[in-house]
Amino acid sequence: MKINSILNSFIGFSCIYLLIILFGKEDIAWFLKPFLLPFLLLAVYFHERFATRNILLGALTLSWIGDIILLFADKGELYFIFGLVAFLFSHIFYILLFNKQLKMYLKKSRTIYWIGITLIITYLLIMMLLLMPYLGDLLLPVFVYAMTISIMLLFALKGFLNWKKPANSYILIGAIIFVASDSILAFDKFYTHIQYNSFLIMSTYLTAQYLIMRGIFDLNKKKLHIL
Repeated sequence: MKINSILNSFIGFSCIYLLIILFGKEDIAWFLKPFLLPFLLLAVYFHERFATRNILLGALTLSWIGDIILLFADKGELYFIFGLVAFLFSHIFYILLFNKQLKMYLKKSRTIYWIGITLIITYLLIMMLLLMPYLGDLLLPVFVYAMTISIMLLFALKGFLNWKKPANSYILIGAIIFVASDSILAFDKFYTHIQYNSFLIMSTYLTAQYLIMRGIFDLNKKKLHIL
């Protein structure tokens, strides 16, 4: 099947890319990075149409734009800010995506939901308290971004309590890993250097994007067999 071939190619290419990073060939990885997410974009494009397909395409496209902009982050702070904005809108698209999918199923667990909210708020407070002294003029944009990814995670949690299995787990785990990836990037940039930072950031990022897409595919699956 075309979609399975594309996803297998994404997994294979991602593994090669991560190995290149692990072996310290950052210059080669720099050229390969823009070719990663197009595999997922193609998989969504060739998937049978479903209600939230265009929103998912928007989220992935904005992430891809953010990937490309951040390649030039060492050239100036403006590139980092524009990259941050691209990913900010990508997360907003994911919030819209999860919210629209939420209308399809009905099931609730208030205890788990409020425990989740408490953990998300705790994460946000700890992250901002640790980073705040080092952010300077970037305090507001970083806070807005942290709030947005926290809301994205909250909607994934709501989905976990409403959607069918195993799609709900794929999306929640993907959202958690996405937040972890962004957190590693933020701590490495503003707080302290993290060993193997590029490998950790990209391995979590690629895994998160794949899992969220896989979960959305499963929620909208009809007769297609998805990898």
